[in-house]
Amino acid sequence: MKDTLLIGLYALLAGGVVGLAGAGTLKLLRGRSILVHVLVLIAVTVLAVVAGVATVAQAMFLSAHDLWVVLVTVTASALISLGVGAVFGSRLAAAAVWAQAARDRERHLEAGRRELVAWVSHDLRTPLAGLRAMAEALEDGIIADAATVDEYHRRIRVETDRMTQLVDDLFELSRINAGALRLMPTAVPLGEVVSDALAGVAPLAARRRIHLVAADTGWPVVRGGERELARIVSNLLINSVRYTPEDGTVQIAAGQEHGHVWLTVSDTCGGIPEPDLTRVFDVAFRGERARTPAAADAGPGGGLGLAIVRGLVEAHGGRVGVCNVGRGCRFEVQLPA
Repeated sequence: MKDTLLIGLYALLAGGVVGLAGAGTLKLLRGRSILVHVLVLIAVTVLAVVAGVATVAQAMFLSAHDLWVVLVTVTASALISLGVGAVFGSRLAAAAVWAQAARDRERHLEAGRRELVAWVSHDLRTPLAGLRAMAEALEDGIIADAATVDEYHRRIRVETDRMTQLVDDLFELSRINAGALRLMPTAVPLGEVVSDALAGVAPLAARRRIHLVAADTGWPVVRGGERELARIVSNLLINSVRYTPEDGTVQIAAGQEHGHVWLTVSDTCGGIPEPDLTRVFDVAFRGERARTPAAADAGPGGGLGLAIVRGLVEAHGGRVGVCNVGRGCRFEVQLPA
């Protein structure tokens, strides 16, 4: 009984020393990956066993041959343990990284949803208050002259169009986020899509004296949803016209190379602050003063246009980005050819 207690004491002391050394090592490596921590833990466990066996063997005067047999057996087990630990530790590390990324993405989406609700509430409250005031004025007969009545009717129509556009954007964004968007790919001449988009944004550009520049020929053909491609081009043009100062220029170009079709929309907005470049395509993001419309007729903007562009481009298997160039910025879309 006394020998058994001595063996246990020797093993505990040897294992304790190895365990303390392992704890110090883990503390020094606290910034490393989960895989490293798993391997260190397995190594500490194996070394604690080896230290305990070696200490007990020396204390009990075990023969060199018997000690060698025990150490070889423990070493073989250690190699298997380290191999298994490396395989499953890498899987655990990957799962932990994916879980952390999923949590970060969920927090980001939740913050975006809160911001979206706040923006939409603000954007709806203002026109609804104006509509209510004008409707009550017309109903009570406070406004009598025909010119003012016509102006009230025009403003009611304008505010209704604004709210309709906002609701349409919300519906489109919800389809994208819910995965309910179903593309009907066809061969779409990009020149025709750009021509229609330019015609749609021309009145706004004319009011703000914005010069629209586009090539007459050389437009490629891309396979995708025609309605969705039209929405992408239109949103990019409207965004650039809205944030470009008067007498500025908005230029659109496209081409095909290396198995993909590219389309760029460049403007003279003054540039986007560097910290905001990664947030431009976030839901409800409207930017800083450098990209604030200078004119009242630039449009309300719900902060959803570029978020919709990103969703539609990614639905086509492409990508979209933005960078500052010269006196403004350039949006670039890349789609599979």
